[in-house]
Amino acid sequence: MLKIGVIGAGHLGKIHLRQIKEIPEYTLAGFYDSDIHTAETVSAEMQLYGFQSMDELIKEVEVVDVVVPTIFHYKCVEAALKKSRHVFVEKPLAGNVAEAKRLVSLAREANVKTQVGQVERFNPAFLAVKDICDSPMFIEAHRLAQFNPRGTDVSVVLDLMIHDIDIVLSIVKSGIKRISASGVAVVSDTPDIANARIEFDNGCVANLTASRISMKNMRKVRLFQKDAYISIDMLSHKTEIVQIKDAPPDGVADPTRFSSILDLGENKPKKQLTLDIPDIKPNNAIRMELSAFAEAITEDKTPIVTIEDGAKALETAYKIIEKINLIHTP
Repeated sequence: MLKIGVIGAGHLGKIHLRQIKEIPEYTLAGFYDSDIHTAETVSAEMQLYGFQSMDELIKEVEVVDVVVPTIFHYKCVEAALKKSRHVFVEKPLAGNVAEAKRLVSLAREANVKTQVGQVERFNPAFLAVKDICDSPMFIEAHRLAQFNPRGTDVSVVLDLMIHDIDIVLSIVKSGIKRISASGVAVVSDTPDIANARIEFDNGCVANLTASRISMKNMRKVRLFQKDAYISIDMLSHKTEIVQIKDAPPDGVADPTRFSSILDLGENKPKKQLTLDIPDIKPNNAIRMELSAFAEAITEDKTPIVTIEDGAKALETAYKIIEKINLIHTP
């Protein structure tokens, strides 16, 4: 079993602590939080040992789970990597690109496993279709949330859009050719609404929209690829796959599926349009990502979301932020 400790016992940190307790591959040594009141409260409520310092926690464990505000990610991850501890860190990886690159270098030098908490990679709706999202040419993502003060210390690009940036980069195996973006600050000091268009070298285009001041919540991704349209609702955990294939020789739609025959005109072969609604296997995405990290360590496998993935998503996010800032620069 892997001895693990959690740095940060705020809202998300407590969720991590509860999930780790349920994962048999881990032994939870305890947690550290710099806020004394929070530490005492969580220790009493969850019957867990509260370490007196971050260094004390790192010294006593094999795995460090970093769940603190983004501005403190670098300090915590750096300290753990310098002690050659395996590290799971919530997204975004660091506060800026330079910090992220230094952490990537430290992780390679330490030769340990690192994983970034891009939790949507473990969303059951995405898992149901990720293997067929192999050649998209257009991707549209909307991530809208009702206002919550938690997270407003960073731009909506780093708070919300980075989830979809990571999803897109995990699917599109091509370099980025061009980025354009716009955004506006409404209730905080950084953009609360943003839109970005990412053009890839292979011709794929991704259009991403994020807002944290919406009237309703939405987390949808739509992908268009040759002969297929894939819709992923990450909030309600539903997916739809619409495909166009050659029609059966008898020209009759498949009675076992939602399907219809398309007549494309004279001298053109008929096509069959089918609608599939995959079965979604429910899961707890946070528990699954933490469990997957334990498996990566014990079986010496590459983590599903590597530290390089986290750095690439962060670098792309900052390119989007730069484009937004250019618009507002006098």
